[in-house]
Amino acid sequence: MSRNAEVAGLLEEFADLLEARDVEYKPRTYRRAAENIRGHPAAIEHLAADGESGVKELDGVGDAIASKVVEYVETGGVEELDDLRDELPVDMAALTSVEGVGPKTVGTLYEALGITTLDELETAAENGEIREISGFGETTEQNILEGVAFAREAHERELLGEARPYGDRVREFLTGVDAATEVELAGSIRRWRPTIGDVDVLVGSTDADAVVDDFTGWDAAETVIEAGESKASLRIDDFRVDLRVVDTDEFGAALQYFTGSKDHNVTLRNRAIGRDLKMNEYGVFDVSEVDDPDADQRAGHRVGGATEDEMYAALDLPWIPPELREGRGEVAAAADGDLPALIEDGDVRGDLHTHTEWSDGGNTIREMAAGAAEFGHDYLAVTDHATGPGMVGGVGLSDAELRDQIDEIRAVDAEVDVDLFAGVEANIGADGSVSVGDAVLDALDLVVASPHAGLDGDGTDRLVTATEHPAVDVVGHPTGRVLNQRGGLDVDIERVAAAAADAGVALEINSSPRRLDIDGSLVKPAIETGATIAIDTDAHQPGTLESVRYGVHTARRGWAETDDVLNARDVDSVRAFLGL
Repeated sequence: MSRNAEVAGLLEEFADLLEARDVEYKPRTYRRAAENIRGHPAAIEHLAADGESGVKELDGVGDAIASKVVEYVETGGVEELDDLRDELPVDMAALTSVEGVGPKTVGTLYEALGITTLDELETAAENGEIREISGFGETTEQNILEGVAFAREAHERELLGEARPYGDRVREFLTGVDAATEVELAGSIRRWRPTIGDVDVLVGSTDADAVVDDFTGWDAAETVIEAGESKASLRIDDFRVDLRVVDTDEFGAALQYFTGSKDHNVTLRNRAIGRDLKMNEYGVFDVSEVDDPDADQRAGHRVGGATEDEMYAALDLPWIPPELREGRGEVAAAADGDLPALIEDGDVRGDLHTHTEWSDGGNTIREMAAGAAEFGHDYLAVTDHATGPGMVGGVGLSDAELRDQIDEIRAVDAEVDVDLFAGVEANIGADGSVSVGDAVLDALDLVVASPHAGLDGDGTDRLVTATEHPAVDVVGHPTGRVLNQRGGLDVDIERVAAAAADAGVALEINSSPRRLDIDGSLVKPAIETGATIAIDTDAHQPGTLESVRYGVHTARRGWAETDDVLNARDVDSVRAFLGL
């Protein structure tokens, strides 16, 4: 695995510390460089091997940033960053995880009250000290206090999009271990939950000691937390990876059990009991002739356990996809033969929400189009930000600039291998209004309307009003949530979905790992109400188009089939949906 994410995180820390010091312009430059490095296909350490000139091949990376990247790759540190940390010795990640607390606020709180940690922030809010700072007040103080509890809970879990690459890397390594006959991820990461605890991996083997030895001897491991006969835990970067080795003959039973969820497994166990069966992590056992089935975990005649298929078949059920295993009626649906034919990776044929350097993206329209073609898409919508509340750094385009961009999109469209849609991401105001003039909206192919500010309370009426605007085609990241940072709007999804269905508007699953909005729990009632779903990446550079897989699996968690998804259709069908 490359160190791109690691270096990008370093530059983002730079940006936060500079912003906290009220430095202008530089923070945005560092964040754009971080985003481009994170999404670049080549390993940053390989580019850094050629010195600053190699790193400067990336868009948005100049001399100053390139030198810091090379310094970090070569030495493991950056002197200037260490100096900034000394000047502002705060836990920036923890403090900025509190909604409403950005880097500048962190800087102010440190200067005024010496606050460096989440505990100190909570104490200051409880003692009424924050309200005394100029520009804050009692309401701000109360919001911060309420946000601390959410931040604590959030930091106990990792983003799926950050943990899954580590899980894939662990699985790849263990698949190459001679003693490992079967390897799968388990737990919430296998169910593709938006946040996870630890990375759980299960191995089937007849030589557990050998698997554990190879695992704990892996050169990627920073720390061996613990190691036993059939279990071990490592730390890789900031992620804990828990290994469990089971007998090959019981691998399917263990995989089903340790994938979960608890509610799903309880439902299955109750179904087993009704058939004189016992189901556990060792298999499914016929205990009709056993006096005390609980005396031994393996008591009775085993009727399944080598594979997951056997486990479900023993209960007269088809195999249930992991994303559905949340105790939301999937077992009953399986018993009735009503499981959905879920959308698959590769079914999405285009992206309807992307950004370029015209607003806050890192690449030109042509580069984004080329990236989409290389990824395998048939079409791409360029939807740069319009002006409006919540636009970070004032990057939104005016109506006049949008008209100029339309002309460029049309010109590029004639020369590239994908069909381009000229679009915009407009802001949804507190009253449901859209932040672009009607004349410009009429000239566009596609309008994504998204909430960016005022993201608390009930947003149902706001979103319903937006769907009723005749120019709106997609409601982007409908709740506005940012995982582990803010919860977003509360919405009555049935009302919003019904309004969207009536208006011919799609509801977005934003595939950004920081959003995954709408969540799978909202997708299911949305499609049952008749709404169409769009799975978009909100990509700001070509490499981020790959995050569509997180949106696909979120859709699967919401029981979505291919026909439910707008951009799983061919370009002519999308044009028809858009009224073009």
